[in-house]
Amino acid sequence: MSRVQLALRVPDLQASIAFYTKLFGTEPAKLRDGYANFAIAEPPLKLVLIQGKDGEETRTRMDHLGVEVDTTEAVHAATTRLADAGLTTDVEDDTTCCYALQDKVWVHGPGQEPWEVYVVKADADSLTRSQGSSCCATPAAAETDAPEPVAASSSACCWRFPSSGGGDGSATAAASTASPSSSR
Repeated sequence: MSRVQLALRVPDLQASIAFYTKLFGTEPAKLRDGYANFAIAEPPLKLVLIQGKDGEETRTRMDHLGVEVDTTEAVHAATTRLADAGLTTDVEDDTTCCYALQDKVWVHGPGQEPWEVYVVKADADSLTRSQGSSCCATPAAAETDAPEPVAASSSACCWRFPSSGGGDGSATAAASTASPSSSR
């Protein structure tokens, strides 16, 4: 099963958990320091909440977008499809981010919004990124295309993008320009 992911940077993680638990009628699937995610069955959605750091804006803001898929093969198929469509891709295999070991591919939409197609291979003990990963850049670093590791409380972790699911190309409509990321 594929599902869209929405990751939000929130000023008050506990209040946000309480709100989204009520809104979607389900408890978080994973809770960690500065992080929560919900695996919502209806509508199919992976909602990720990341605690903003002290001094950041007090409004909730979009952190990243993505599509979770079931297999590494689906990530590879998405990589091929996106590269064939002329998008610049950034592939990360066996990377740790958002408390999970993942395979993923990144692209950026025309507004530089980060999207990834990813598969969760195993649970992990760390929110922060693996060395060399596009995941977990600070918001300022993301704007300058210079990712850097950050502490869990200030992470802009886990940017996401569409799955190879529907076959009609609609998943890539929002990501129609090449990004400055490296291509592999």
